[in-house]
Amino acid sequence: MALNVSEFVWKRLAEWGLKRVYGYPGDGVGGLDIALEKAQDKIEYVQVRHEEMAAFMASAHAKFTGEVGLCYATSGPGAIHLLNGLYDAKMDHTPVVAIVGQQARTALGAHYQQEVDLQNLFKDVASEFVMTASVPAQVRHLIDRAVRIAHEKRTVTCVILPNDLQELPYSDPPVAHGATHTGIGFAKPALVPDADGLREAAAILNAGKKVAILVGAGALHATDEVIAVANRLGAGVAKALLGKAAVPDELSFVTGGVGLLGTKPSWDMMKGCDTFLMIGSAFPYSEFLPKPGSARGVQIDIDGANLSLRYPMEVNLIGDSAASLRALLPMLEQKKDLGWRNEIEKNVAAWWKTLEDRAMQPASPVNPQRVFWELSPRLPENTIMTGDSGSVANWYGRDIKMRRGMKGSLSGSLASLGAGVPYAIGAKFAFPERMVIAFMGDGAMQMNGINEMITVKKYWRKWKTPGFIVLVLNNQDLNQVTWEERVQLGEAKTLSTQSIPDFPYAKYAELLGLKGIYVDHPDQLGRAWDEALSADRPVILEVRTDPNVPPLPPHISAKDARNFLHSLIREPERGSVIRNTAREVLASILPGSK
Repeated sequence: MALNVSEFVWKRLAEWGLKRVYGYPGDGVGGLDIALEKAQDKIEYVQVRHEEMAAFMASAHAKFTGEVGLCYATSGPGAIHLLNGLYDAKMDHTPVVAIVGQQARTALGAHYQQEVDLQNLFKDVASEFVMTASVPAQVRHLIDRAVRIAHEKRTVTCVILPNDLQELPYSDPPVAHGATHTGIGFAKPALVPDADGLREAAAILNAGKKVAILVGAGALHATDEVIAVANRLGAGVAKALLGKAAVPDELSFVTGGVGLLGTKPSWDMMKGCDTFLMIGSAFPYSEFLPKPGSARGVQIDIDGANLSLRYPMEVNLIGDSAASLRALLPMLEQKKDLGWRNEIEKNVAAWWKTLEDRAMQPASPVNPQRVFWELSPRLPENTIMTGDSGSVANWYGRDIKMRRGMKGSLSGSLASLGAGVPYAIGAKFAFPERMVIAFMGDGAMQMNGINEMITVKKYWRKWKTPGFIVLVLNNQDLNQVTWEERVQLGEAKTLSTQSIPDFPYAKYAELLGLKGIYVDHPDQLGRAWDEALSADRPVILEVRTDPNVPPLPPHISAKDARNFLHSLIREPERGSVIRNTAREVLASILPGSK
C-alpha cells in the first residue's frame, strides 16, 4: 500500500534507528499525528504537556544515549515553544531533530492564522540545517540530511512540513536533473589525531611536573582512558559539570567540579599546575583555569572550533577523546615523582571531610547540603541523575559522589530553569529499568516540573521499574539569583522578585496517584530517602530547606567579599544569612565545628 508523506516521515526516521519522539499534537501536524498512531510499532510517541518539554526530553535522550533525539510540534505557537529546549541541545552540542508543522502552502504569505516564518525563526537554533518541504519527492532527502547532519555535527536540525503536504501521496524523487537521491547510515569518522600531533602532545605532557586534567561531556565514554593517562602522568582530574560522570568521584585523585559550582581542590590544582590537559570540554569560565602562560597546554576535542577557545593551548588535537587517549598513552612516560599527585589526594580527602562538616551544620529547618549528603551513599548502582539550574546544581555538583556506571546531566551552557523533570522523563524512557532522580528547586518545579508530573502519571506504569524520584527543595526563594545579587552585585535580597509562593509538592504527588514524602527535619532525611528509593511508584520528595545556606564558591575574591558585606546593610534576612555563612565558613576552617 502506498504511503502518504507523513507515513513516510515516521518510516524513514525509524530506518535511521530513531525509536521515540516527544511531542504535542495540533492541526499543523494533523497528518503526522494520524500517521504516528499507525506507526506505533516503529516509533514510540510520548505526549508531553508543553512543546518546550518535548525538546528538553529529546535533548536529554541524546545526552544519555548518544543517539539522535527527536521531537515534533505543530505550526505557529507549538513550533515557537520548542525553541528553548532546542537551544539547550544546540549549546551543549547535542544532536536533536525537530519536525514542525506549517500552514498550507497556498496560505503562506497571506498573514494566515498561525502563519509564522518558521524558516527564519529556526535559522539560528538549527543553523546547520533547516528546510521547508514543498513537494513529496523532496521529503526523503530532507529527513536524511536532518538526521545525518544532527548526528555528525552534534547539533539541532529542523524539517518544516506544511499541513497540506503531509497527506499527499509520497513518491521517491525521479531519476532526473534537479533531483537528489540520499541514503541512510552514519559514517565512521576519523577518530585519531595524526602521529606528529600526538608526539608533540606527549613531549609536553612528559616534561610537565604538575599535570592537571580537565574533562567534559566529550570524555563521558573515555573513563578508562582518562584514568590510565592520569595515572601515567601522576595527574589530578577535574570535571566540568556536564562531565561529572566521566570519572568516578571515588578515585582519590579526582578533584570534582571546576568553576563557581566547583571545589577547592580543583581550584588549587588549576592554579598550581605547570601543564594543562583539556579533554572534551568547552568549559566557559576561563578565570577558573590556569593563568594564561603559567602552564603549557594540550587540548583534545572532536570539534576543532572548540580548540584554544578557553585557554591558549600549545598543541591542539582533533579527535575522539577515547581513541586519542589510547593512541597517546604509549607515548607517555610513567611519572616517578608523585609529590604532585600526593598533594592532590591530600586536598581531595580534606575536601570531602569539609563537605560533610558543611552538610551537618544546623539550619532552619534543613540544610540543603545534607539532603544530598544523605542520598549519596544510598544511590543504587547505575542511577541516572538530572539537575536543574539554581542552587540545587551546587549541591548536586559537589555533594553527590558519582560512581562508575552512573549518569548525570543538566542544562549546561544554556542553564535553563525547568529542565530537570523533562530531562528525567527522557532518561527514564531511554533506560526504563534504571533508577532516575531529578534534583529540583521550587522555582524550577513551579515553572515546568509540576505540569510534567502529569506526563509521569500518564506513562509510569509502562516503565520496566517504577524507580523515579523528584526531589524538590522548598525554600520559597529563587535562591541562586538571590545569592548572585548578594555576592556579585552587593545588593540585599529583593523580596518582590525572589520570593515565590509555597506549594504542597508532596500532596500534589498524592493527588496524581503517585507517592509524596514531606521532610522538615534533618533527622528524617535518611528514612525519607530509603522510603523513596524503595517505593512502588514515582515519588515527589519535598524537603523544607533553608534558603540562607550559602553555596560557597571554591575561591572568594576580595571584590565578592566586599559585595557580600555591603549587601548585609539592607538584607531583610540578615540574621539568618550571617549565622549560616559563619557556620559554613567555620566548617571549612575548623572541621567538626557546629
